[in-house]
This record gives sequence, structure tokens and C-alpha cells, in this order.
Amino acid sequence: MKNRLLPFVLLFFLSATITAQDADSTANKKEEKIKSGFSFGAVPAVAYNTDIGFLYGAIVNLYWFGDGSRYPKFDHSVYLEWSRTTKGKGINQITYDTDKLIPGIRSFFEVTYRIDKALDFYGFNGYQSVYDLDFEQNTLDPFGNANRLYYRYARNLLRITADFQGEITGNKFRWLGGISYFGNTVDSVDVDGLNEGKEDDLLSYNSLYGNYVEWGMIREDEAEGGRHTLLKAGLVYDTRDNEPNPFSGIWTEMQLHYAPSFLSSTDMSFTRLILTHRQYFTLVPDRMNLVYRLSYQGKLTGEVPFYMMPFIFNTAPGLTKDGVGGNKTLRGIRRNRLIGDGFAFANLELRGKILRTTVLNQNVYIALSAFMDAGMVVQKYDFETSGMPDELPDYLPDRIIDLEAKEVPHISLGGGLHIALNQNFIVAVDYGLALREEDGDSGIYIGLDFLF
Repeated sequence: MKNRLLPFVLLFFLSATITAQDADSTANKKEEKIKSGFSFGAVPAVAYNTDIGFLYGAIVNLYWFGDGSRYPKFDHSVYLEWSRTTKGKGINQITYDTDKLIPGIRSFFEVTYRIDKALDFYGFNGYQSVYDLDFEQNTLDPFGNANRLYYRYARNLLRITADFQGEITGNKFRWLGGISYFGNTVDSVDVDGLNEGKEDDLLSYNSLYGNYVEWGMIREDEAEGGRHTLLKAGLVYDTRDNEPNPFSGIWTEMQLHYAPSFLSSTDMSFTRLILTHRQYFTLVPDRMNLVYRLSYQGKLTGEVPFYMMPFIFNTAPGLTKDGVGGNKTLRGIRRNRLIGDGFAFANLELRGKILRTTVLNQNVYIALSAFMDAGMVVQKYDFETSGMPDELPDYLPDRIIDLEAKEVPHISLGGGLHIALNQNFIVAVDYGLALREEDGDSGIYIGLDFLF
């Protein structure tokens, strides 16, 4: 493990807010200003994430607070993102979140088209898949081309979601239901396109994904992706005092997902169980809190295609994320480092507000955090290994698979900075350090919102 920390500086932060209606002028100016009417936060999407590179584009979050009686809770929220990154990732996304569209029902809709020219892929079952950091960063193939994209493949994903939640016994105990379409197109990295116009520092065609396909470790009928529709049902128990940064309460959910073969492009069907528990403790009222999250997500029946494994499923308005490792799960550990039929992960985070103020009539606070993240594969994926050669060619890593390796927790440590506007729009900067080189070295993540 590299025994060093990489310093980072948040170079750019910009938010603009327009409010169509101010709070009652008789409100105590020393207290946080109650927002009403229309408001928005906007970031020119100048950000950085170790997993995906420098990001550019535009992110806008529109809010309607109504008469302000429920602030910081909103009546309607629309999130829009168009962004691209220097590591070949593209996001085109719109989401709509409201509890006013259908009386008594919280509704969440999403349409996202994601482009990953170089999505992380390290194999299956945690430490049974051997990740060679030095090979990725420092070696060349026999033609003198860099192996930087060996642990990558290309994926385009169209995701369309409609989720709903309604009361069972008040707003704290709720049912959930929904449907999500996943259209995955998978291929090797377009090395020719990335090398076009370059005369040196060319990229190698070497690819773990390509090796897995060649050796039959990824099935032929899965190698190019597929389309699946998930039917979702579950329960939520939620006593949080607020959503953006809770100081008390719990948020526990159970989801069952069923992907029937008749709604898929393959003959595969499967069911999944998702259990997630989050709890929030006040250490200093409205200043410091301690939070943790525990999650298990695993297969119950059927066969899950490899390209449908690396997803983290959350209750709306939390979005489905890429798999365990990286920005929203194990910060500092490589994105999608843990792939298997089932996995568990945990996060422990201490948060403290160091400044609360009003700027240009907008409520602003700055918070710092310290965290520990951990996760492991708990249900191994059964895949064919007989086609792998007994001795690997010299131009590949020394080891790719270690079937005797013991799976133990993958752990990272780190800290973060958060800048919040009107409590709901939060710019987050996290730095995480992997404790084992087999998981990577470190990661910097600039984005939106607290982890949970």
C-alpha cells in the first residue's frame, strides 16, 4: 500500500439561487430563513472523481417549496444533468421527485443514459480476483503500449425508473413499489478510438474483460450485455428528522426485485433481496452527528448476468449506483472492486458543521466529516474457469484469479468537506484511502449530497 495521502483542494464552487418568494419579513433574521416558492441550485459541473476523471457539464436542481410551511421539505424537485469526463464517462439524466403528483403517494421518475467508455472490471468474488495495481499503472505490452485500461470495458446503459411509496401506518412506515428498465450494451474498450491521432503513449488492446470472454469465464450470451426489467416491492421504515443530513432517527428498507425472463432479452430470470439500515445520532444539537449504514444485497433465485451484478440499489430518491467500491460505497477502493451474487457493506461517518451563515439571503453551512467504509462478497458467483490457460502469457499480469484466496472485508478510511445551500443542495468533497493495495490506493470524489 502506498503510505501517503494525496492532498486536494476544492478549486471551484459556484451556486446560484433565485427565489420567487421570500419568507415572512417578520421572521427572526438570526434564525435560518424559511424558504418558499421557487428555488434552484446550479453547478457548472466542474468536478473530479478518481474513478471517472475530471468532469465538465452542467447540473441543475429545481425546487418548489410551496408556502414554505414544510421547509426544508419540498413539494417538487427536478434534477437535470449533462456531463462528460476525461475518462470517457457521460451522463444524461433527468429525475422528478414529488409527493404532490398523486395525493398520498411519493413518486420518483428517472430517465438516464450513461456512457462508460472505460468502466472498471476486476473480475468476480472480491479477493479471488487478483488486482495488480503496478501492472495497471506501470507496465507495457510487447508492442510498447500502456496497460492502463487492462481492468476496463465499455458499457452504455439506458435506465428508466418509476418508483412509488405510500403510507401504511403514517409516513414513517411505508410500502414501496416500482419498475425499472435496464438496457446494457457491453463491449471491449474502443482502443482504436482512444489512440486516434496519438503518436506515443498508445493504449494496449490487453483487457481482462477480453480474456474472460476468450476463456469462457464470461458466457457468450452475456458478453455483449442485455435488457432486463425489474419489478420492485418492499417496505420502508423512516424516522429521520430530515432527508439531506439527518441528526436523529433510522431509515430501514427491504426490497424484493424480480426480473422475469419474459421482460428480458435473455432466458434468464432472477430475484434479489436488498436490506439496508441507516441510523443517525445527535452528538451536539444541529452541529455534530454520527451516522452509519449497513447493507446486504444478494441473489435469492435464478441466474444474474455479470453485467447486472455491479449495481447498488437504494430506495428513491436515492439513485441506483455502480457497484461496491468508489464514490458512494467504499471511498478510496476501486469502483466495482466487489462483484458477486451477494455482497454486504458498511459505512461509519462522523459529521460536524463548522460554519452556519446567510449569504445573499441564502442559508449556507459548511461541514467536515471523517469516515470508515468496509465491504465484502458474501455470495460467490459461480463461473467457469476451465478455459483459462494453466500458464498466463508474459504480457499479462502474473496472476488473474486465486480461487484459494480468503474473502475478508475491504476497508478504506478518509474525510470530507460539504457545502450546503438551503439544506437541500449540497456540494460534497470526499477523500478515501484503501488499506490494501489489492483494492487500489486512494480516491478523491467531488459531487453532490452526503453519502446517505
